[in-house]
Amino acid sequence: MYKSYFKRVLDFIFSLLLLPVFIPIVIIFGLMIYSQDKGPIFYNANRLGMNGKIFKMYKFRSMKVDAPDLRNEDGSTFNAEDDPRLTNIGKFIRKTSIDETPQLLNIIKGDMSFVGPRPDLPEQYKLYEGNEKRKLEVRPGVTGYNQAYFRNTIPWKQRIKNDIYYIDKLTFMLDLIIIFKTILTVISRENVFTNQEQDNKSTDLK
Repeated sequence: MYKSYFKRVLDFIFSLLLLPVFIPIVIIFGLMIYSQDKGPIFYNANRLGMNGKIFKMYKFRSMKVDAPDLRNEDGSTFNAEDDPRLTNIGKFIRKTSIDETPQLLNIIKGDMSFVGPRPDLPEQYKLYEGNEKRKLEVRPGVTGYNQAYFRNTIPWKQRIKNDIYYIDKLTFMLDLIIIFKTILTVISRENVFTNQEQDNKSTDLK
């Protein structure tokens, strides 16, 4: 019952309650982002949603305008602390996960949940093998099992296995544990960026 109904109800209620907090965040960080290079405040990217539906995921822009699209060998997004594509404010909002806060709008729209598998890129759909498409059984999350415990330190395929584990064990209590653990991880700024071994495997897909 929680997975199929109450989870969405709670997502909607709490996202509306958080809107008054979100508005000043947009004003403050929006001005800071714009002042860096006069570029757009938001970065809107296509992502795979529930049942494979493609949606626009909202984030604060953390990279310079027209930055090249770098990917790791597994197709996941390249992410490193010394990434020259990041603006100064971009480095800060990445480390603190403030760049993810606009996804509150995705939750209100029903594209995402507070907790769930992080959404993949549409082109990664063809790379799923075996039962890996099961990660699309639920709405993707702003945070999830991987983000709470590993963040960006494990390979994409291992993240999918963890996502399926989460789906099989999904309960209200598990979601609460993940949210609490995520808060601790963000405060400590643990595992924000991919490790050096993963960085060395990155490739420019443009």
